[in-house]
Amino acid sequence: MTTDTDLIAAERDIRDSSHEIMSKLSDRVNVLRKKAGEIALPPDLETRVIGNLEEISRLEAELSARVHVEQMLNWIEWVIDLPWNQRTKDTLDLKAVREILNRNHYGLEPVKERILEYLAVLKLNSDRWRDEQKSHEAGIATAILGRRAPILCLVGLVGTGKSTLAKSIAQSMNRRFVRIPFGGMSDALELRGQSRVRPDAEIGMILKGMRYAGSKNPVILLDEIDRVAEETRGDIMGVLIELLDPEQNMAFRDHYLDYPFDLSEVLFITTANNTTNISTAVLDRLDPIQMPSYTDKEKITIGRDYVLPELMRESGLTSQNLTVADEVWPKLVRPLGFDAGIRSLERTLNNICRKTALAIVEGKGKSFQITEQNIKDFVETY
Repeated sequence: MTTDTDLIAAERDIRDSSHEIMSKLSDRVNVLRKKAGEIALPPDLETRVIGNLEEISRLEAELSARVHVEQMLNWIEWVIDLPWNQRTKDTLDLKAVREILNRNHYGLEPVKERILEYLAVLKLNSDRWRDEQKSHEAGIATAILGRRAPILCLVGLVGTGKSTLAKSIAQSMNRRFVRIPFGGMSDALELRGQSRVRPDAEIGMILKGMRYAGSKNPVILLDEIDRVAEETRGDIMGVLIELLDPEQNMAFRDHYLDYPFDLSEVLFITTANNTTNISTAVLDRLDPIQMPSYTDKEKITIGRDYVLPELMRESGLTSQNLTVADEVWPKLVRPLGFDAGIRSLERTLNNICRKTALAIVEGKGKSFQITEQNIKDFVETY
């Protein structure tokens, strides 16, 4: 049986809980107001942020407005966390770029040469941008067009090194790297964001990537743009046109943010298995670079000098724990037939490393060499 004392205690608990929630909300509003004042937001956007914070303060005692308040808070946090003015300093030393590309990738000389050509153009345009900005304001419009990087499209079969090559470009330029997968994408709103009239609205993947990068000039890899869902291909290609067009991406509008965001300093790189499913309008804005298939000889060199040392390091193995005899490599390259890339080779070598690690932990030995006689113990296909 509930007594008056119990009812009074329950009311007091509810009141105390409400005061605690209001106190936390006030603290959150104060933190956001301070952050908004510290970063240089566009004036009209800053006015909107301050107006929303004032509205939240007015509604903090209204329990029925909790959902609306939370939506406004989430929007303000996204606005504040986006890199409106943060940039990383480009490193366009072509000698260093060549060294990084050679260290991370074997062969692919025509592809590397094309990348160096593009970075050389980017360096010249960057220099011109600085000179014109110093000289007179009239030259800024021309310089803005000049400083935009070309848009590469790496076209090749699975495992030919498209994504890792894009990472190497970001590393060589000292830019942050973001990958946005397009494989199976079924809604253009995944890129552009959803309107905040929807209670479950989210910001798009492009601005999520910008927030993750924390800079206005990252390298963004649009991966496998030819593998979007067929029924929404037209809508997604429409968003891609805006992203990749220098005349449009300087004011990219995400439905959730509902304010233009400048993407003109982003270096976009795209990849595709083939160009058949890419719309003509998008393809016109790209410069395709064909990624060749690897020969068996190239795969042996890549596996021996690049892939195996990295997998051994990740598995906690040293060169004393595992070695592979030279006569075994041709069999490791083709356990199941021809493969244009190195994915199958990576899986095979990864399996060898795991089996070696298990044997060491179980006390079966400290040093193992893969030979033609014991290859069946390490590679199941034999």
